[in-house]
Amino acid sequence: MSVPTHWYNVVAELAGYVAEERRPALQVGSHGIRPQLPLSIYRQSVSDEPFIEIPAEVRAQYERWRPTPLVRAHRLERLLNTPARIYYKCEAASPSGSHKLNSAVAQAYYYKKAGVRGLVTGTGAGQWGTALSMACAAYGLECTVYMVRCSYEQKPQRRVLMELNGAHVVPSPSVTTEAGRSILADDPDCPGSLSVASSEAHEFAQDGEGIRYSAGSGDNHVLLHQTVIGQEAVAQMEALGDYPDTVVAALGAGSNFAGIAMPFHRQARITGRPTRLVAVEPRSCPKLTRGVYTWDHHDALGNTPMSKMYTLGHTFIPSPIHAGGLRYHGAAPVISWMYHEGLIEAVALGQSEVFAAGVTFARAEQLIPAPESAHAIAHVIDRAVRARETGTPETILFNLSGHGLMDLGSYDKYLNGLLESDSAADAEVELALARLSTTSV
Repeated sequence: MSVPTHWYNVVAELAGYVAEERRPALQVGSHGIRPQLPLSIYRQSVSDEPFIEIPAEVRAQYERWRPTPLVRAHRLERLLNTPARIYYKCEAASPSGSHKLNSAVAQAYYYKKAGVRGLVTGTGAGQWGTALSMACAAYGLECTVYMVRCSYEQKPQRRVLMELNGAHVVPSPSVTTEAGRSILADDPDCPGSLSVASSEAHEFAQDGEGIRYSAGSGDNHVLLHQTVIGQEAVAQMEALGDYPDTVVAALGAGSNFAGIAMPFHRQARITGRPTRLVAVEPRSCPKLTRGVYTWDHHDALGNTPMSKMYTLGHTFIPSPIHAGGLRYHGAAPVISWMYHEGLIEAVALGQSEVFAAGVTFARAEQLIPAPESAHAIAHVIDRAVRARETGTPETILFNLSGHGLMDLGSYDKYLNGLLESDSAADAEVELALARLSTTSV
C-alpha cells in the first residue's frame, strides 16, 4: 500500500461542532500576542474540507518510514488465552521512535516556506521535542525545546537525542523566562508541566525575531497531520479482511488518539458498522473522565486564547508520572466535544497497572512500549481478558505510538518496586477540581 495523499479533517464532518476561541485579557509583552501560525497552517486548522492534500515534499519525507506496520499480536493473544484478535499500529517505526514526526515534518515544511528562522516548543516526555528537532534539522531551522523538568531528569537520553539534532533544550520551569521565574518563585521544586513549558515557549517566541511557536498536540492542525496513521490502518485492516470493534489509544492532549481514531470514526459513520473509540488517560491527569467541560487556556499563565475543553485547570501541575507525554491539563477541543456528545469513550488507569501491562506486552511481543502507549495496552489487555471470560470474540486495534527504549529507567523502577504511588496524584486531582468549582477558569 502507499502513503495517504491527503490528511483527514474530522472537524469538517462533525455536525454541530463549531471551533471557537476567546482571546485572553492578559497580553504578552507591549505589542500583544503575535500570531504564531503561518497562513497555510491556519487555513488547515479552520478548513471545512474533509480532506486536505499532503504536499509532495512532505509525502516524500513520510515515505522514509510510512506506511508503518500493522501487526497482529499473536503471542500476546496466546499468553492471555483470549478469543480476541489484537492488532497494533506500530508508530515506533519512525526515525524519532514515535508518531510525533508526522506533524513535526509537516509543520517544519510550512514554517520554512513562510520564511521563519526557527521554532520553539514545549515537550513532556520528549517524543515531540525529539521529532521537532529532527524536522528542524531537515529543513535548516533553529530549534529550542522547553522540556518538562521531571521528564528532563527522568529521561536524559531524550535530551541528548534532541541536542544531537541541533536543538537547544531547557528544563522547564526555567530562569530564562518571566513565566518560568514566576512559577519557580512560588514553588522552587516545581516538577513542571506541559502547560508551564508552553507558557515559556510562547514567551520565547514573542521575544525572538523570526521565531515561532510550534504545537505538538491538541491543535486542529496537529490532529489533522496525525490522521495518516488511521487512514493507513483502515486500508491495512481491509486488506486483512478484518475490522476493529474497538480502537484504543492513549490521550494526553489528543494527537495520538485522534491520529488513529478519527478515520475509523468516519468509517463507522459511512458503513454503519459500530466501532468503540476509547481514549486512555492517566489516573493522575484524568481530564476527560474527571475534568470539567468549560473554557480554559492552553498554557499555565493564561496567555493563550481560551478553548472549550475538558480540563483540570490550566494551573494544574500533574504528579510527575513517567508517561510525561500525557501530563497535560486539558483535552483537545474537538476531542472534548466528541466526548461530550458521546461519540468517544474514555478510561483512566493508574501508573502501576500501566507498567505491568507494558512489561506483559514487551515479554510477549519483544517490543518495549513507551509508558504512554502502555496506557492503551493496559486497556486492551483488560478487554481481551473480558473476551476470554465471556467467550465473546472481539477485534481490538490500538496505536503503539512509540517505543520505550529511552524509558528503561522508568521500567527499572517498576521492576524493582520503586515506582511512585498514585495516591498523592489522586489528592492533587481533588484539589484541582475543588479550585475549578470555586473559581472562574
